Amino acid sequence: MKERKAIESWLTDMDGVLVHEGEPVPGAPEFVNRMKASGKPFLILTNNSIYTPRDLQARLTRMGFEVDEQSIWTAALATAQFLADQRPGGTAYVIGEAGLTTAMHAAGYVLTEFEPDYVVLGETRTYSFEAITKAIRLINGGSRFICTNPDATGPSNEGLLPAAGSVAAMISKATGVKPYFVGKPNPMMMRSALNAIGAHSETTAMIGDRMDTDVLCGLEAGLETILVMTGISTRMESETYPYRPSRIINSVADLIDEI
Repeated sequence: MKERKAIESWLTDMDGVLVHEGEPVPGAPEFVNRMKASGKPFLILTNNSIYTPRDLQARLTRMGFEVDEQSIWTAALATAQFLADQRPGGTAYVIGEAGLTTAMHAAGYVLTEFEPDYVVLGETRTYSFEAITKAIRLINGGSRFICTNPDATGPSNEGLLPAAGSVAAMISKATGVKPYFVGKPNPMMMRSALNAIGAHSETTAMIGDRMDTDVLCGLEAGLETILVMTGISTRMESETYPYRPSRIINSVADLIDEI
């Protein structure tokens, strides 16, 4: 395998890497705080589009992470940036919460139900049948279909919840139109994150806990990929995939001395 250049910037998933079941992963605050102190560019990534970066910053701060709002990159931000690049000053009908609507407004989009350029589906705690019906009719009327992320389910204290990918499948079944997913594993998420911090793929590492999103996404974007054992994927499961991460480690605590 070709030897990679030294890591000068870092991208890391949040849930399963830094946080697990509402608690910080041992060593994760120290890892993030060391990154910040080093001055090296880094971003914390999440496919969850419900929360704004400020919401997530407050959550992480309570757990001992020293994180700036600008160090968090969500699927909502990536989606808004993608649409602003594709069709500046466009219009959209949005199903989602503050994380997505705030990002769309900040990107210069007008949110409307009247002949929008796009229907944008994100995560929400309460999917409305009325809103889904409206989305179906708008897509049938010619609006383009975008979804923040393909995750079929999401976690909750009571168990799994249907997530954006499941609702997107229902809308696709009704319209015959498949959405364009912006979030992981689309390497677009990685590229937008790299651009946000002025980093280069050859000198950036992606840390994640899932082979099918984090590692795949980082691999396709040309990054070094590091799989941790504090989330979803296991060492045994990683062997079943046709691609491999650059490294498998126990947790981000193992990387502190590399910063």
